[in-house]
Amino acid sequence: MPMSQVFENRLLPVLDEIINYYGTPFHIYDEAGIRQTGQNFIAAFSRLNGFREYFAVKALPNPRMLQIMQDLGFGFDCSSIPELILSRQIGARGEDIMFSSNNTTLEEFEAADADGGCLLNLDDISLIAKVPQMPETISFRYNPGPRCSGNSIIGDPAESKYGVADTQIIDAYKAAGARGARRFGLHTMLVSNELNAAYMVQTAAMLLEVAVQVLKALDIRIEFINIGGGLGIPYEPGQKPLDIVAIAAEITDLFSAYKAQNGCAPRLFIESGRYMTGPHGVLVTTVVNQKDIYRKYIGVNTSMAALMRPAIYGAYHHITVIGKRPKQHFEKVDVVGSLCENNDKFAIQRLLPEIQDGDHLLIHDTGAHGHSMGFNYNGRLRPKELLLRTNGSVELIRRKETVADYFATLNFTPQVMVPAKTCADMPRNLRAAS
Repeated sequence: MPMSQVFENRLLPVLDEIINYYGTPFHIYDEAGIRQTGQNFIAAFSRLNGFREYFAVKALPNPRMLQIMQDLGFGFDCSSIPELILSRQIGARGEDIMFSSNNTTLEEFEAADADGGCLLNLDDISLIAKVPQMPETISFRYNPGPRCSGNSIIGDPAESKYGVADTQIIDAYKAAGARGARRFGLHTMLVSNELNAAYMVQTAAMLLEVAVQVLKALDIRIEFINIGGGLGIPYEPGQKPLDIVAIAAEITDLFSAYKAQNGCAPRLFIESGRYMTGPHGVLVTTVVNQKDIYRKYIGVNTSMAALMRPAIYGAYHHITVIGKRPKQHFEKVDVVGSLCENNDKFAIQRLLPEIQDGDHLLIHDTGAHGHSMGFNYNGRLRPKELLLRTNGSVELIRRKETVADYFATLNFTPQVMVPAKTCADMPRNLRAAS
């Protein structure tokens, strides 16, 4: 979906100055838009006591972004040690952080427990025995299997690597209680970038049903349910945005009914990332080459190292050619990057105004899973990140990667380990091969 009119009105008049000062490529995020989305989200769920959004750090892991989320009163959804560190560096502690495990190591469990701890959300019943010290509060990620469907990004729950199976969930709470847990939560995450509002409501209803099952089987009251993230945004023109007010109203009614039947209701948590920041970012790049062979290619000075969603998901990102008027001549082109991979494409056979070398393109909706999904294959480096602040100033919030960064992990003290079974002990034919 094209960037919001408000973001466009704030960015375009000063874009040339920003480009001249910082150079391209860069991701730039709109602080005003992010804050407004967050405030609207809070207002929508305001009738639910104890509601909290846990921003999905993986969507946009930048300290300045996390500070904005913290200002809004949000917690943080983490699933790695660096994400824990990022959250704690801005002051998040204890229940400000929800750590969802996934094939979790001892080192990760120890990090989750350190420095004020967090809400621990276990992904597998077998992990109960592997937690070094069972915290007072524990949550489980629930996988309903064939009870419901997923979507194209995450896939069928019955084939998903995530979560505790429906047939295991009662035993999971029983085992956690036996190890000392006294407070309990319930979590699931079944879809990604979902625009079907009914699915999110159905997910909440399903978790409330599981909470009743746990209550009846074990006399354990679930204190919070987390319906995960997955709230989608309309990337393509013509797609309708989610009606978050309507979603919140239906979920609130579900919780009210639960409270009427069971005496009290759990708190509701959501861990949105894309919904909060996705529409409020663009990738700005410069056209450096045009190639006419079997089709026309527009080459830009960035690559899928800065935005890989089109390559791995076939995802659509709207593109604006800066300064071009809608009535100008249009051409069907592929917009491609500089990576030595044929799927390094931001758009395929897209109708765009006639483009010249030196033109600047805006690739929309890169405020989530853009920079954070970047990589360094082919020696390509990720671009800088900028923040268009509410006062109109533009802040560098991450410098671009350098060649020195790329080689940093090759700067180490040499080590050679000689196994007890050395080459001299090997059979002659293996010795020759080594």
